[in-house]
Amino acid sequence: MLKFEYSSLINAPVEKVWQFHERADVLELLTPPWQPVKIIRREGGLEIGATSEFLLTLGFFPVPWVARHTDYQKYQLFTDEQIKGPMESWRHEHIFKAKGQQTLLIDRIYYEVSGGWFSEILLGWWINSRLKEMFKYRHQITKEYS
Repeated sequence: MLKFEYSSLINAPVEKVWQFHERADVLELLTPPWQPVKIIRREGGLEIGATSEFLLTLGFFPVPWVARHTDYQKYQLFTDEQIKGPMESWRHEHIFKAKGQQTLLIDRIYYEVSGGWFSEILLGWWINSRLKEMFKYRHQITKEYS
């Protein structure tokens, strides 16, 4: 299993950063414009059972991705897990830690790619570099809107 983590300090209280993530249009705001991702639906906010569905384009192939929230602790964390998608497994923890009037925002992802350890060696570095690019963008947007 591979792990990716990205964190940054947001100059806003944890409640405000959390409320940004509750916005109905948050997926549109947080999706980098260069990514070949279409948002199909988002149901249920951040709480357990909430579902998001995307259509990724990998090369010339459309790949559906469905994620469901499996953990929720208001103002602390929510977790989504891949139900259907390109990874063997995917768990994304969104962690919010109050630091006075600021928020430490941590995105932690555990994932497996199809093909086992050999595929992880071949693709892990590339996937992590794409994730770093994406979360740098997401955290910048979060800073701007919080």
